[in-house]
Amino acid sequence: MAGVNLLLVIPARFESSRFPGKPLADLHGSPLIKHVWNRCCHAVDATDVVVATDDERIASVASDFGAIVEMTSTDCLTGTDRVAEVASRRDADWYVNVQGDEPLIDPKSILEVIHRARTEPEGTLALNAMSPIRVESDFRSTSVPKVVTDHSDFLLYISRAPIPTDKQHRFSFGWRQVGLYAYRPQALNYFSPDSNKRALEALEDIEILRLLENGKPVRMIRVPEASPAVDTPDDLERVRQIMLEQGIAQ
Repeated sequence: MAGVNLLLVIPARFESSRFPGKPLADLHGSPLIKHVWNRCCHAVDATDVVVATDDERIASVASDFGAIVEMTSTDCLTGTDRVAEVASRRDADWYVNVQGDEPLIDPKSILEVIHRARTEPEGTLALNAMSPIRVESDFRSTSVPKVVTDHSDFLLYISRAPIPTDKQHRFSFGWRQVGLYAYRPQALNYFSPDSNKRALEALEDIEILRLLENGKPVRMIRVPEASPAVDTPDDLERVRQIMLEQGIAQ
């Protein structure tokens, strides 16, 4: 499996109801999307990283800092649909989707998913990272998708609701989704231009459910920590502060 060909894709869109223009938001002197790209480039060569966007402003900025850019349709339903469009033009054995709103994504987590992709049996079409939930507020948050797996870490369900829990709805333990996926080309067939969200994906607004609802196995990969996602301007400010505290402001 050493010769497995992988492509990292960072989906990025300008329009966002909670934070328009998020990929271009300033984060210590660089656009947010550049921080994500830099961390991908710490895991793999820059020639194996693509920024996928439908917006010329994002494309221009990404090209200026040296990223390879693929223009995608404005009709893409999710980031993975954007990855699928890139896959229709660029051949690879696995496509690694790195969420464009996680500027502190750990390159080691990316490498762990890549390692598992290189060694995963043929029957597994998709991988998704997960990390332990450390605090109850994350367990209760609807912004944090919670993961339930079987004993082999195959995904049973993922929800914005606080799961698993007991009859009193108490927090005992849990795992949260990390915005890091890997797909074989066959998995991305479910994210083609003529595909649609099924009921659970539409309800939960969690794209990996499209595979689960179509009966396709998803292996969850354990990584130590989830990086903070930027969904709102307040999230961006929190990330700014974390970077200052950790001495990694750029």
